Amino acid sequence: MSTELDDLTRMLDEVFETAGGAPDFDPTLWKTLSDLGLTRLTGAEDAGGSAGDWTEAAVLLAAAGASAAPAPLAENDLLAGWLADSAGLDPAPAGAVRTVAVLGPDGVALHVPWARAADLLVLLWPSGDGWRVGQVTRTDVEIAEGANLAGEPRDRVTVDLASQNGVATAGTVARELHLRGALARALTTTGASGRVLDIVVAHTTTRTQFGRPVAAFQAVQHLVADIATHDALGRAATEAAVAAVLAHGFDSTATEFAIAAARSCTGHAAATIVRNAHQAMGAIGFTAEHDLHRFTNRLLSWRGEFGSLRSWDDALTASAAVAGGEGLWPLISGGHHSG
Repeated sequence: MSTELDDLTRMLDEVFETAGGAPDFDPTLWKTLSDLGLTRLTGAEDAGGSAGDWTEAAVLLAAAGASAAPAPLAENDLLAGWLADSAGLDPAPAGAVRTVAVLGPDGVALHVPWARAADLLVLLWPSGDGWRVGQVTRTDVEIAEGANLAGEPRDRVTVDLASQNGVATAGTVARELHLRGALARALTTTGASGRVLDIVVAHTTTRTQFGRPVAAFQAVQHLVADIATHDALGRAATEAAVAAVLAHGFDSTATEFAIAAARSCTGHAAATIVRNAHQAMGAIGFTAEHDLHRFTNRLLSWRGEFGSLRSWDDALTASAAVAGGEGLWPLISGGHHSG
């Protein structure tokens, strides 16, 4: 890791040190992140961004996941911000919160992250044989509050499409938005899974039973080793997906395969990590006062967002079938460059 990324990591550790209490939006944390240029980390400078790339975004999202930070960083920057910029919409005011809503033909979007906390919603909806993009204030839409398993806002948004003109956009924009969201969730997941590992190791090495540390029992060692293995696999797959984005962009077979692999690995890992963590911790991990469930519930929630685990497994299978015997290894190793 470069010196710049080391510095970013240390800064984020300090910023997020007190974050992650209630799952509701934290305006104080958001102001701090905004003042540091982190809420539009990858945005262009002339649009109020910090001109970072997915390398820096990966560090930021992993740190946010490791602290259960109640802030829509991916939504504001990598999704809504990118979509608005790509459509030539007006930049958001400094410090504003944006999220993205993909509407159906009926003007309804389900499970929209952080809609109730957003100042602006960037909308994407089908129109004829293409897509349109628009931007509205929160008061312009109808919001029915909902939440995921971890209690994070996932709201129903209803828009009167007859009142929206929007901007026509490229047909590939919906697919890229989906891939961006999927990669963002994988990155945040790696941060949370690493935090779960830290919590379990700290607990099992300091708590004693029958006069011995819990970690001295072979069954517990196996549980922790499995958590560490799955955490490392998910992290490696996600790092490979970020590398694919940097090398090829999103309009690439190699990138789609790498993101599918990252989502498959982190999704399957989440099931093992959550199960083993709660087995190793016992009843204390379920109590409201303990940190563990805040991260395990997020792992289970995030793995179903921007595509189900089954859909990403199917995407991997389909890509392997298309690649065939000769093309499979180059696809796995990242040597495939075509779009």
